[in-house]
Amino acid sequence: MTRDILAVPPVPADERIAYGDDPNQFFDFWRPVGAVPWGAVVMIHGGFWRARYDLTHTSPLCAVLANRGLEVANLEYRRVGDPGGGWPNTFLDVLAGFNAACNTFSDPSKVVVLGHSAGGHLALRLACDIDAMWGVLALAPVACLDLAYKMGLSNGAVAEFLGGTPEDLPATYETACPSRQESSVRRVILQGSADEIVPSALTDCYVDRQLSKPGTVTVVEVPGANHFDLIDPESKVWPTLLECLHELLKN
Repeated sequence: MTRDILAVPPVPADERIAYGDDPNQFFDFWRPVGAVPWGAVVMIHGGFWRARYDLTHTSPLCAVLANRGLEVANLEYRRVGDPGGGWPNTFLDVLAGFNAACNTFSDPSKVVVLGHSAGGHLALRLACDIDAMWGVLALAPVACLDLAYKMGLSNGAVAEFLGGTPEDLPATYETACPSRQESSVRRVILQGSADEIVPSALTDCYVDRQLSKPGTVTVVEVPGANHFDLIDPESKVWPTLLECLHELLKN
């Protein structure tokens, strides 16, 4: 039976590092078990960009990755409901947090960005602005914002995040959506076939729009996996996630 990862007690990090003056501009840092890390991960949590979801529910995943010899930064950022949250400030926080995390890592040249749900959107969008990352592993990402709006995901979360509808703000949707942008960064999308929160149609939309653009996108579907299985280190998805991460970091 799948456990409720949102109810799992958070795992304390080794250090909390601020990258700005706002209380939500920080990342939790885990040092690797072992003398020399073999890579680094920036984790961007999901929650449909809303303030009531924070980084604590991804701390078990981050702790396990550190135990496997990775440096890990679990990134917090301003969200809808926080002062200043929403597009573009949420994305600008992620951009600043990524740069600050890279300055903390032992080897900033070998960093994979791991993002779940809305964090997957932010990870894919980050790869459109920053080439200097090793790769992106997006877990059930909200990868096509206009489609997510049309599907009414999470009671209008996209319109809340962007400040309006695609008809009201076509340029904003174009700029904010990673499916509409180009990236040379290697991207892997991990998608559960039983995900009803961010359905696979959004991944399909992203892949279709990227076919005419440069860069490499690989999709790995996990049969029977739901939305939160993807971030639970005790779920059946975990070996597949590790395999994807190893493939990105070894190339």
